[in-house]
Amino acid sequence: MRTEEIGIFENETACDWLYKLEDREDLSLVMDSLDNVLDVEDDYLEAFEAEEGLAAAETVARLKGEWGMRDASTEIVDKWVEEYKITPTKNLIKKSLAVVARIQKAPSELLELQKDGKKFDEWKNVLDDLTERLKR
Repeated sequence: MRTEEIGIFENETACDWLYKLEDREDLSLVMDSLDNVLDVEDDYLEAFEAEEGLAAAETVARLKGEWGMRDASTEIVDKWVEEYKITPTKNLIKKSLAVVARIQKAPSELLELQKDGKKFDEWKNVLDDLTERLKR
């Protein structure tokens, strides 16, 4: 079940997203992923879009120097951030914050899946941590 892991990059969708990021030298994938979540507005947000949006928001936090947890699941993004050293704009940070907030607002498939899982509080803590790092 996809709710067993709570880390931003601990799911298949985010792992696939990271492999796409490796092939980019700019923020186009990050911006597209954030926009895909925000373009849903109040319609139903699919889990895969939410997971890609969280991966993008986490990338923005790391570009700001707010690394958070670093482990094997973050190795690709960490290497990419260190290689390209792109400074995110205030607008990109604002979009990232909006994405994290939208994912936690119904209707959101990922929110539903996490609420049905055993680690909802831990997942919520991961998103709260991401939000705080984006705000710093």
